[in-house]
Amino acid sequence: MCGIAGIIYRDGSRDIGREMTAMLQSMKHRGPDSTGYALFGPPSKTVVMRYKLADANDERDYEFAERLERNRAEVESRLGQLGARVIEVEEETDYALRATIEYDGDLKTLADYVEDVPNCEVLSLGHSLEIVKDLGDAETVSKQYDLDEFNGTHAIGHVRMATESDVDISGAHPYWAYPFADVAVVHNGQLTNYFQWRRRLERSGHRFQSECDSEVIAVYLAEKMSEGLDLEAAMRQSLDELDGVFTYICVTEDALGVAKDEMAAKPLVLYESDDLVALASEEIAIRAIIDHEIDTYDPYEGEVLVWKR
Repeated sequence: MCGIAGIIYRDGSRDIGREMTAMLQSMKHRGPDSTGYALFGPPSKTVVMRYKLADANDERDYEFAERLERNRAEVESRLGQLGARVIEVEEETDYALRATIEYDGDLKTLADYVEDVPNCEVLSLGHSLEIVKDLGDAETVSKQYDLDEFNGTHAIGHVRMATESDVDISGAHPYWAYPFADVAVVHNGQLTNYFQWRRRLERSGHRFQSECDSEVIAVYLAEKMSEGLDLEAAMRQSLDELDGVFTYICVTEDALGVAKDEMAAKPLVLYESDDLVALASEEIAIRAIIDHEIDTYDPYEGEVLVWKR
């Protein structure tokens, strides 16, 4: 079933981590297996890399800590070999880390080289984007990663009910639009031409870390934007080329967009005010962050809507 949510403020920053947690927790019944966030803080000249070296449900044998420490040192060594200066590495959990680096090279080269380290998966790279996802409901993940303190401008989130892939972090949304900085996607639905597009994108040099069709949407949009399309044009083209029943939300450094397929079977409710746009699979999620009466509406079938800061 799953549930998706998005929020963007037209001007200024808010407690975006706390608000997204409230939205996602209200939809816990739609997806109890995992929760994920794509959060956008103020743009920075440095690059933030969120990555993991194991999974939450990996067996903690006697070699676990030693193996993680060895792989963490190898990741930092490889960053240095590519000319990245590591400013800080924060250990969010015993398997998930956040590195702040100075780097002006190619992000694909960096991600590919770092992910050659055993069990390493880059969750996001960007100047403002940070993807956090783990097992459990929103309150559990938020507390684990201290997301109530995250101040930013816009975000998307996802609560997942695993139906076609494992219950692990790799199968959780959102997905970074590898290798495009500061782009991420959440999705509710199913692509029927998933394998066709995955093979096509892999032939173009893209890698995939999961069997989830939502990752195909993210990488598809990244490729289209790398060819010169803006977000709205890439999303409109996706409605012609991606088959299935789906609603997805995409975010970039300064925009949030939503697309619904021509059947519009997957629900989405939208609220707009002078300073805020909020959308979610259920109205209860929007009411979780707004303390007054509101009017909402459903986007039409085959519709693409984009809001910019």
